Amino acid sequence: MNVGERFDAFLENLKITNEQGQDGKTKYKGVTGSLNRNYYGTQSDTLNSKLVGSWGKLTRVRPPRDIDLLYVLPYSVYTRFQTRFGNKQSQLLQEVKNVLLGTYNNTDVGGDRQVVLVPFASYKVEVVPAFNGANGQYVICDTNGGGRYKSFDPVAEVANLDSSDKKTNGNTRRLIRMMKCWQGYCNVPLKSFHIELLAIEFLNGFQYAANSTVYFDWMVRDFVKFLMGKAGGYVFAPGTNELLWLGSDWKTKSESALGRAEKACENESQHWGYLAGEEWQKIFGTQIPTG
Repeated sequence: MNVGERFDAFLENLKITNEQGQDGKTKYKGVTGSLNRNYYGTQSDTLNSKLVGSWGKLTRVRPPRDIDLLYVLPYSVYTRFQTRFGNKQSQLLQEVKNVLLGTYNNTDVGGDRQVVLVPFASYKVEVVPAFNGANGQYVICDTNGGGRYKSFDPVAEVANLDSSDKKTNGNTRRLIRMMKCWQGYCNVPLKSFHIELLAIEFLNGFQYAANSTVYFDWMVRDFVKFLMGKAGGYVFAPGTNELLWLGSDWKTKSESALGRAEKACENESQHWGYLAGEEWQKIFGTQIPTG
């Protein structure tokens, strides 16, 4: 098995199945319907909601992870909560939670204090309550530090990703999916959105960014090396220009991955395919074949 064949098979293994896709669709439409019945008095299971995150950006991987669902509340809800005292955003999330409890009795407020979780058996739906904002953006809750609202621009995020993906013949999304596999398999404490923004930045300067999967061993190796240099740094969210700190808790994981990727690349160059595959599996698990 050569490099291209290995990474072609890897990418195929990362695709969610039709059954998993249908399962996710059923779940997020059910959540939308529950909220619509309460806030808009409609039976629609599609209106007022928008897939964001990996399901909205088509960077989801197998096994499926959380489904991020933006739900746009009526403006009257915003004005109602503005008359309250204390952490208005926390109270708003609590109300959305209580609405969903009427349909799903295991609903909870998420740990990052911006979402409401509906934890199904297979994977959870993370509901992001929002209001329509200016210039096509949305206003979402942040309950930290006493509570505040902040801007969110999923359209700009997708446009940023699409632009890079077009320049790289689809390799941007492929790199993101592969590195999300590493993130999950090696328990890397780096957010998927940060991986996405860093992949776009890296590929903008990578010599073989638009090449075939024959170059993906180098792509992975060089991306991890690039990543190490970003420890303690930051990125900016498209559209809102919010500064996002990357932290450095994940740096030792990237150091380990780099050493293994370098060994794998050397074995690939010597046509020691099985040995290369063993090193790749230390990074990605069994979804990438040994040969």
